[in-house]
Amino acid sequence: MKILVTGGAGYKGLKLAQALLERGHEVTIFDNFMYGMEPALYLFQHYPRVSFVAKDIRNIAESDVAPHECVFHLAGISGYPACEANPHSAQMINVGGTDRLVSCLGKKQLLIYASTTSIYGRSDEWCTEDGPVHPASLYAVTKYEGEKRCLEHANCVALRFATLFGVAPRMRWDLMPNDFVMRVVHERALVLFDSRSIRTFLHIDDAIRGYLLALDRAAQMTGQVFNVGTERMNLSKRQLAERIKQHADFAIIDSELTDPDVRNFLISFKKIAALDYQPQKSLDDGIRELIALFRVYRPTTPYRII
Repeated sequence: MKILVTGGAGYKGLKLAQALLERGHEVTIFDNFMYGMEPALYLFQHYPRVSFVAKDIRNIAESDVAPHECVFHLAGISGYPACEANPHSAQMINVGGTDRLVSCLGKKQLLIYASTTSIYGRSDEWCTEDGPVHPASLYAVTKYEGEKRCLEHANCVALRFATLFGVAPRMRWDLMPNDFVMRVVHERALVLFDSRSIRTFLHIDDAIRGYLLALDRAAQMTGQVFNVGTERMNLSKRQLAERIKQHADFAIIDSELTDPDVRNFLISFKKIAALDYQPQKSLDDGIRELIALFRVYRPTTPYRII
């Protein structure tokens, strides 16, 4: 297939593009390359089946989309911190850019949208795909608006991913497990805010398996939303910290201060499990690889104004 990956030079995008190329597809990576093109250079080993379009999603045109049978839409401002740092861009990119992309699609083109479990916000009940959502941050609001717009396209699958973790060519440091392990290795202490609040986690490699499932099983999944993850990784912040402590020596400091990111939920993944989707990488697998990375690398974490 000819496949377009928007945000293809990002944390998930590069790994997804690699997986698609290894399957023999032709892949176009559409990205503004705001973090540079260097992390994507290794994909040139697949030339000429890989091509690159250096362009902002806000300027995508029908001519960019038309040659492709499938579009994976990953482009956007991702995560609570980045959206809070760039509120105008979050709205213009996550909602406006998505609306522009959908308007460029032909009826037969398959659209696979990268949504998020963050849209559930705070909930006292198990969160399912047909239940209510309570987006409580700018990130969650804009991603939910983008999801609704994508589902107006007749041939769409929306995947609500758990919080990801793990090493990738273009890293994200603001994801909770990645951030926690980085602080543990470099500071030997971890301060927790709202330590009993529950989140849900997923290794990046299993996120890629979720995307490939949507491509393979599109006939069964189009027009629907799927939570992507596993109940085994519905964990409180304190539980996550304790799991990391099994692999590294550090102090856990339980603060009485609240976290402005108020998410607290239990996510059900029964719907996607019924399609034989089960994550293969454990939380401990991810913790070990992150510790190995941060022992030799100290990243910087700027949030650019876009």
